[in-house]
Amino acid sequence: MTIRNFNTFLLFKLPSAFFCGVRLKLLSKERAVVTVGLNFLNKNPFKSMFWAVQGMAAELSTGAIILSEVKKSPISISMLVTRNEAEFLKKAKGKITFTCTDVALVENQFKTLLKSESGARFWMESEGIDQQGNVVSRFRFEWSLKARSKA
Repeated sequence: MTIRNFNTFLLFKLPSAFFCGVRLKLLSKERAVVTVGLNFLNKNPFKSMFWAVQGMAAELSTGAIILSEVKKSPISISMLVTRNEAEFLKKAKGKITFTCTDVALVENQFKTLLKSESGARFWMESEGIDQQGNVVSRFRFEWSLKARSKA
């Protein structure tokens, strides 16, 4: 899946994220990078980015890694966020870049998942950094993966 295809997927499957400006910029063997810029649709009354928009971008940086493994999987996999935690360190203004580097973790979870029938639960982290290099927020998501039944 190309970056362009993924962002088109956002338009049709996650339109709120798309219209708020959330975009996948990089998906590699090392990381996923998602950006979102402060705009009229995603700002709060305090002239910074609404926390939920940051959460959408952070979740996408983790979920894109999982989706890339789901696409390669020989079996159908369901994925769901079961818990999350967030920490806000600075007002999010301008363009915020969320990066998740948990690619190896996801690859290992898929290897285990394909060998068992119990599913997998694991935590992934994404960090949001502003244009000045300051960390504005950190998000953690617990993902649940399960093989879909064939029936």
